[in-house]
Amino acid sequence: MNIHFIAIGGSAMHNLAIALHQKGYQVFGSDDTIHDPSKSRLEKYGLLPNEFGWFPEKITTDLDVIILGMHAKIDNPELLKAQELGLKIYSYPEFLYEQSKDKTRVVIGGSHGKTTITSMILHVLNYHEKEVDYMVGAQLEGFETMVHLTKENDFIVLEGDEYLSSPIDMRPKFHLYKPNIALLSGIAWDHINVFPTFKNYKEQFSIFTDSMVNGGSMVYNSEDKNVAEIVESSENHIKKYPYETPSHFIENGITYLETSEGNLPLEVFGKHNLQNLAGAKWICQHMGIDEDDFYEAIASFAGASKRLEKIAESNSTVIFKDFAHSPSKVAATTKAVKEQYSERTVLACLELHTYSSLNAEFLSEYKGALDFADKAVVFYSPHAVKIKQLDEVTKDQIANAFQRDDLVIYTNPAEFKEFLFSQNLDKSAVVLMSSGNYGSLDFEEVKRLV
Repeated sequence: MNIHFIAIGGSAMHNLAIALHQKGYQVFGSDDTIHDPSKSRLEKYGLLPNEFGWFPEKITTDLDVIILGMHAKIDNPELLKAQELGLKIYSYPEFLYEQSKDKTRVVIGGSHGKTTITSMILHVLNYHEKEVDYMVGAQLEGFETMVHLTKENDFIVLEGDEYLSSPIDMRPKFHLYKPNIALLSGIAWDHINVFPTFKNYKEQFSIFTDSMVNGGSMVYNSEDKNVAEIVESSENHIKKYPYETPSHFIENGITYLETSEGNLPLEVFGKHNLQNLAGAKWICQHMGIDEDDFYEAIASFAGASKRLEKIAESNSTVIFKDFAHSPSKVAATTKAVKEQYSERTVLACLELHTYSSLNAEFLSEYKGALDFADKAVVFYSPHAVKIKQLDEVTKDQIANAFQRDDLVIYTNPAEFKEFLFSQNLDKSAVVLMSSGNYGSLDFEEVKRLV
């Protein structure tokens, strides 16, 4: 099969390209720009385009499939040529379904926690040498790619994103997978550029629940009232398995899980991660891993990349980097760090970087999100607001949104860096929350602060 990727350089797209290449398909692709790590990884497998740009002459009837990435626009010249020739055009999730329609599909959904839960499941399965296909949204230790596809594996584990499938397919990705086994971790309004109301956003999770195959198994966080309402009211003929935060305690900066086999020390911490663990355990049990084997494996799980990732530590200081940016994630991460390091000063630094977080109307959702931090800082770039063509956001609007009198706000990257590097971090826990990099902050330099 000859497959051409339009926008091959994306995080998910280049991993799928590599997975299909490893499966034996002929893979080609184009993009107008490709950055590392995608660039060097595509080059390693001989899949990096010779030159950047769009080349409609590459689109011919010799191609069996076109896979269209979200980075491409609807007037992309290669897409227009493919449409003109009547070629089969798939979105990323559509093609994953095509590759897995004869397998047992396990789909992990929710506004938050899905990457971590998927990572936990794959860690446990890998520990016990159980081979499965997968697609996950972060690079995992011990896994070369974020996508793995075979002909022979019975299961595929998919991280179920609710964002749109492609420029010409406005359905959320997780509506296309038709899971046999699924999980919903939580629902907190996100992607407001696509789902302008919470009601509209929440509806996507109802559609996901109803998209499950007849007789499927839904594992869900019963402590999230929105999730519980959707799953428990669904009339789809599915089996329902609720989970909640397991019993645990914190001692000397380590979280212990209380199990029938005794107290189990964990590498991860925070109520949200313990909920994630409880959900992952149910899924693994549905996949043939018993409880004791799950606990044995999960004890060595150190977290998904950029998800409460410890980047530096000394006897008196610890620094975390976290992808958190939505209000619920920011609150959960900050609270988790404070509970884990209750005797230390918690410095929480949040970058408002995404479309939603920089939207003036959405800002009020952040009320109280940084309340668990002893010191709280918000950084945002007015330039990023302009690039996203949003209304200007002022420091006063941000201060009013968070409703914290001592909130420190920076718009200049150099000033934010100067503040961070001038702090006395003795007996401190620092958490840097962003899907960006604070205007080019060098995290290698940050590590040297401890």
